[in-house]
Amino acid sequence: MSNAEVLPLLEADGQGVVPCCPPLSERPMTAEEAGTAARMFKALGDPVRLRLFSAVASHKGGEACVCDISDVGVSQPTVSHHLKKLKEAGLLTSERRGTWVYYRVEPSVLAAMGKLLTMPATA
Repeated sequence: MSNAEVLPLLEADGQGVVPCCPPLSERPMTAEEAGTAARMFKALGDPVRLRLFSAVASHKGGEACVCDISDVGVSQPTVSHHLKKLKEAGLLTSERRGTWVYYRVEPSVLAAMGKLLTMPATA
């Protein structure tokens, strides 16, 4: 059992989930918002993690077994380490089914990431 803290990219507001942070162009971020966004970007800043995140996000059915995405040029323990970091950043969720672990990127996470980087429409 890990005692690592999972950092949410999304927060519940009673009407669904909303991004943790406003779009970068909306207003300056608070220190807490910047910390949360920085952890997300740091987790994705590693090429192996970015490949794993992309493999899960693009996998048929929206989820991937670790056995289907582990061919990224590093050992299986290293893959597990990177998947753990992505989970801790709030970018992936997982579910154990028998001996395998299945990973999923919730659509709301991708939407929140997109909103964070969205520029306002010009009038």
